Amino acid sequence: MVTVVNSKADVLKASQALAVNLNAAKGLQEVMRTNLGPRGTLKMLVGGAGQIKITKDGVVLLSEMQIQHPTASMIARAATAQDEMTGDGTTSSVMFIGELMKLAEQCLAEGLHPRLIAEGFDLAREDAIKFLDEFKVPVPNALNDREKLVCVARTSLRTKIAPSLADPMAEVAVDAVRCIKRVDQPLDLNMVEVLHMKNKLTTDTRLIKGLVLDHGARHPDMPKRLENCYILTCNVSLEYEKSEVNAGFFYSSAEQRDRLAESERRFTDEKVKKIIEFKNKVCTEENKKSFVLINQKGIDPPSLEMLARAGIIALRRAKRRNMERLPLAVGGSAVNSVEELVEEDLGHADLVYEQALEDDKFTFIEGVKNPFSCTVMIQGSTEHSIAQMKDAIKDGLRAVQNTIEDEALVPGAGAFEVAAHVRLEEFKKTVEGKARLGVELFGKALLTVPKTLLENSGVDMQEKLIKVVAEHESKGTPVGVSVATGDPIDPTIEGIWDNYIVKKQMLGLAPVLAQQLLLVDEVIRAGKSAQGG
Repeated sequence: MVTVVNSKADVLKASQALAVNLNAAKGLQEVMRTNLGPRGTLKMLVGGAGQIKITKDGVVLLSEMQIQHPTASMIARAATAQDEMTGDGTTSSVMFIGELMKLAEQCLAEGLHPRLIAEGFDLAREDAIKFLDEFKVPVPNALNDREKLVCVARTSLRTKIAPSLADPMAEVAVDAVRCIKRVDQPLDLNMVEVLHMKNKLTTDTRLIKGLVLDHGARHPDMPKRLENCYILTCNVSLEYEKSEVNAGFFYSSAEQRDRLAESERRFTDEKVKKIIEFKNKVCTEENKKSFVLINQKGIDPPSLEMLARAGIIALRRAKRRNMERLPLAVGGSAVNSVEELVEEDLGHADLVYEQALEDDKFTFIEGVKNPFSCTVMIQGSTEHSIAQMKDAIKDGLRAVQNTIEDEALVPGAGAFEVAAHVRLEEFKKTVEGKARLGVELFGKALLTVPKTLLENSGVDMQEKLIKVVAEHESKGTPVGVSVATGDPIDPTIEGIWDNYIVKKQMLGLAPVLAQQLLLVDEVIRAGKSAQGG
């Protein structure tokens, strides 16, 4: 037989190829299933240098784990893509793909062609997405419905961190998003600065309606605390600059050399003097104002000395992102020149103070009027608890953003999956031929979410699941599972809500990938000398 594939390549034919893909999907599902829901367990990731990360956030696990298997890494990439789009739903996606593959395996073993299962999946997916649009609960003007937003953030955060932490953090996430939302402008979550200090406990994490900069003033004589401040945000170099052209200067006496050095400094000193004159003009005895300068470029020691003598707090080399956030937080506008400064360019804060923590310094700008930028200050005693909080806060912010943009929510606690399962059981009766089996598998696979929630709660899964499905069939209203007792609950009353876009993305992404994996009938791993022939 003539083979066109390199003789060193590994080739897996039909049933072997399918078995490889099925095992990869099932293996990844087994790893992730114990993490799902508020009662899920944690995973401990240890790096090569002994760094430790404790998490149950699906996306952190998938991106940090070293996955060798090509099919498993493909599923992991698809699930992390879902997180990039919507901020949640990675664990559910992996489990849904795994369950679809696992159920399809039994039919394939009986001789059913994968193409027929794929057709059934297609029909079921279209009907499930249609049903999702009917099932969602509209939330018009979501920004003003703080209670609903807190419920969404709480549902998202409880699956990542302990409830005692999740509940206050949900309020922090909601208040942060409501703070930065501007009328008729898209939400930009980059305007929420997430900073951490290795200090106190994680329960001390708080929202500061203002800004915290991760560096302090660079001169020991500058004031450490000022009240009732004007804030000048600028992007002006206040340091000695060499000429851009290579030029030689010749002098014949020490006096000439001094005059040369003086004229070089004068260029920078003039700019600093203009700022000090402006400060003296706007900060008078009557208004008792003080002055803070935050510069994106550098400020050299002589300039810092002049500013310190004038009682100005000056910060240099602020992050570019903070230069966008500052005018939104304190008002005023960022200036690129010290010529023609006017009072309208200045922002205002009631309090600016510096806090030192070991070698690190932080500058707090608080008491600002109508801020459109804010800071979430995460505190914690250990690196891994801070990292866990950071990941959780980002997910909470995304959950709130999704709700505001979708203007709709879906009842949580597995209610949608149970309802979609019941709907597909009815829908399959209208499907002709063998594709009906694909629809049936899809409906059963959806139940993996409520099943796993019950399993992770340590209750009798079979008995409770039948109870929940029967409750939905008899009432026709959304019915979820209680992770405390496993009994049927109404998630809309309990305040358990999921994001509409997350469910939609999961239904669009998982079945398509499962179909592609089922239709693979040959896996070729090229040999070393594939290029060389």
